[in-house]
Amino acid sequence: MRLTDAQTTAAAAVEDRMPELSQWCATIFDYGETAWREYRSAAWYVERLRAEGFSVEQGSGGMPTAFCAEWSNGDGPVIGMYAEYDAVPGNCQAADTHRGPRPGLGYQAGGHTDPHSALGISTLGGVLATKAAMERHGLAGGLRYTGEPAEKVRGSKPIHAAKGYYDGLAAMLSFHPFYMLPMCNTVRWDTHCGAAYSMIYRFICDAPEAWGVPDGAPIPQSHCAVRAPGATDALMTMFQSSRVLREAMLPHQGGWSISEAILSAGQATADNLPAGLAEIQYMMRVPDVAMAEQVTGLLDRNAEAAAGLTGCRVERHWVCKSRPGLANHAMADVVWRAMQQAGPPVWGSAARQTARQIQVDLGMEPMDAPFIDEMTRLIAPQEAEAILRSDLPPSQLNSTSDDYTDMTWHAPTARFYVARPALRPAEGLSYPPWVMNAMGGIPALIDPMIRTAATTLALSALRLLEDPGARAAAMDEFTARTGGGVGGSGWMAPLCDYDPPIHFGWPEYVSTERGRDWSIPGAMPGA
Repeated sequence: MRLTDAQTTAAAAVEDRMPELSQWCATIFDYGETAWREYRSAAWYVERLRAEGFSVEQGSGGMPTAFCAEWSNGDGPVIGMYAEYDAVPGNCQAADTHRGPRPGLGYQAGGHTDPHSALGISTLGGVLATKAAMERHGLAGGLRYTGEPAEKVRGSKPIHAAKGYYDGLAAMLSFHPFYMLPMCNTVRWDTHCGAAYSMIYRFICDAPEAWGVPDGAPIPQSHCAVRAPGATDALMTMFQSSRVLREAMLPHQGGWSISEAILSAGQATADNLPAGLAEIQYMMRVPDVAMAEQVTGLLDRNAEAAAGLTGCRVERHWVCKSRPGLANHAMADVVWRAMQQAGPPVWGSAARQTARQIQVDLGMEPMDAPFIDEMTRLIAPQEAEAILRSDLPPSQLNSTSDDYTDMTWHAPTARFYVARPALRPAEGLSYPPWVMNAMGGIPALIDPMIRTAATTLALSALRLLEDPGARAAAMDEFTARTGGGVGGSGWMAPLCDYDPPIHFGWPEYVSTERGRDWSIPGAMPGA
């Protein structure tokens, strides 16, 4: 499969910019900013893109840490790509071979796990290489590059989709670092990710003196008379009752889950007063929207019951409602061809030595071949699909969760994975989570993935720009699967009917006289 002249230019552009891409990845890794609070990371992307000649809308979709960048080389098809850059609380890790937080921070601060730091820089490398080839070879068309905050809570893409940011694209390219087999160095085929809902229940105890009193008569001595248990008890009742019902709410196969996180609790002003506010967030990953609605109904009933028992009222605030994914074989074929042209990542002697040092620091015997074999192999999409389907019931159409799925309903989309570094398991031993986090920030280990992913993106985008037949096949399939395209009889409309949930007390970094520190705010404004 010979590269076109434009593709050759793009591949060379990725290689030429690898020193910059490596440095940029280290920058975003060190920022380690978490959902809805990626201020420095988003500002960095905006500044970089403007310097590269893109026009950039900051705060796209009403999200302060989102953006939409566009560049045009004349009338023609527009190809979409995107960056993610959010980290995860409680995963602060330095880019080092031993356990340790980034300088000046504790372990509970944010850190990159998947890692989105490398995801975003890989796609930035891909879009810049595509632009360079379009300019040099006079290819008409455009590029749209969105900044997607809060992916770990499925935050921005449902909002961007509902507000039209993916409309009008000829194609969308979605990349993610590999983190589970068989989705390693391959492209998704039929079984795309499923639906995901997330919400926050806020329990508010406005009138504890009226709880359990006929006609709301006041209690003369609140120290010794009956009073409402309050918001903390409401939260704990919700937490326990929903855990009890979890087995009934979800199927017993397919990898679906409900997880919860307590955002704020207590808020009492004295030892004899009930807590006035408590918040708990739920995230569900389910096969389809119908199941998400069923689970939501059960959680709503649990919340109302918990509020009634404890003298509280309850509010439900949406964090996300994302749709399941829509396949496109024509797009998968385009990206699979590009992956074969780019080849799998290659980890050289420096990477192997660094991996061995991690093993030594863990007290292990270093391995001659420290990486798992799958990292350097390509797997055909149909083969990966067969492996994935072997563990799923025939009725289950989707597997796992990621909000790129909202893009699939607005443009022909391919989702592909490139291997990130992963160490070969040792008998009787397991690697602690910090190891994967650290390897996502060590240049010798993460740069091979960045190079391969950026090249694959650029080769795919240029194939779509240069080959009208490939582009038409992808759009024809999208039109057929949606029953007429966007708004067609088989199309699923955006589920987002809520404002960006930016006002909650999400963890963030703050600047104090002590320097930059990690903080967990108490509540959203107006609480």
